[in-house]
Amino acid sequence: MSETEGLLSGYKVLDLSSGVAGPYATRLMASMGADVVKVEPPEGEESRRDGPFPNDEPHPERSALFLYLNIAKRGVTLNLDTPTGRSMLMRLAAWADVLVESYQPSRAAELGITYDALQEANPGLVMTSVTDFGQTGPYKDHAAKTLNHYAYGGLMYITGRPEKEPLQMGPRVPEYGAGQNAFVATLSALWRREATGDGQHVDISVAEYSASILENALTMYSYTRHKVTRMGHRGYGRAAWGMYPCKDGYVGVIAGPAHRWPAMAELMEEPRLNDERFSTPRGRQVYADELEALMDPWLMRNNKREIFEKAQNMGIAFAYVASPGEIYSWEHLRDREYFIEIDHPEAGPLDYPGPPFQPDGVPFNWTRAPLLGEHNVEVYRETLDLAPADLVILRGSNVI
Repeated sequence: MSETEGLLSGYKVLDLSSGVAGPYATRLMASMGADVVKVEPPEGEESRRDGPFPNDEPHPERSALFLYLNIAKRGVTLNLDTPTGRSMLMRLAAWADVLVESYQPSRAAELGITYDALQEANPGLVMTSVTDFGQTGPYKDHAAKTLNHYAYGGLMYITGRPEKEPLQMGPRVPEYGAGQNAFVATLSALWRREATGDGQHVDISVAEYSASILENALTMYSYTRHKVTRMGHRGYGRAAWGMYPCKDGYVGVIAGPAHRWPAMAELMEEPRLNDERFSTPRGRQVYADELEALMDPWLMRNNKREIFEKAQNMGIAFAYVASPGEIYSWEHLRDREYFIEIDHPEAGPLDYPGPPFQPDGVPFNWTRAPLLGEHNVEVYRETLDLAPADLVILRGSNVI
């Protein structure tokens, strides 16, 4: 491996996916050196219209979501609603090692994007389908947004205060998590292909990822029929395990194993916390109100970073609730050079979140996201041997 090769250099990927999960999986592949060709309809993929945008002014080349999800990819346009577009896709599939798509199964069948059809063009192709509900089951052709996945997957059932309505967490955790699953599953299928020569159809369901991250709520119900419900800031219903207000925000108070409880009294300079009633998780549940009455004054006298640093220095696993601005300026991430600046001809220079891990001596590819159809000439001449005149005709026919 040369100094310029990434962990996935040499692999060729067609990215037909839209939204978040599929594009995030291929973004990981691209940043690790795979040659990922992003295939969009002539009007552009949906995340170009999602934003956020600088100054809240929509622009297809300035969507932060699209720019982030499509780092290091080449971009082409192709209208799969046309027979010529579908024919060109089959020829592109013969070039690729991997094809990632996110169409609902019935729509994929309409377009001829089935594993059987693609395998005829390329028997060794790994096809990864990343959809809301998977390739089988009564919901396979249903669509869902982030709110739906938090609801269907049960995460809303356990998030929030018990006396109030369920809450949705802010980020698109189900989609990004399913994208990680798609990334790992695709690599696993490629490793199997190297051993057997056979391709594989990988089926990724966002709904199944959502159900898988319920911590112990799902297994607890399966084993005991006990329902874990919303507990507000009290994790597992007990005090000193959850989010608490402090002088300038919120901190995560995590009272560790029982033998470490005396450190809480020392940290908070409150000897009454050593009362035997509070020394066990069960006691901190039964006497939660009394315990919090002892904790609250100290928390409200101190800043979140002061609390965090002091607790960590004592070996107590506290945290603090950081705003996006605080994360962006966090000295730890800056010291590790986590944020990467990438320039873009339309969006300008912007900082992007960096790699999911840091391999020793192997670079990541941090080239910018493509403009709409930017690599039509390059890719179609390289993979399909089309002449410039052919591309003019295809463009005029709304095929590309």
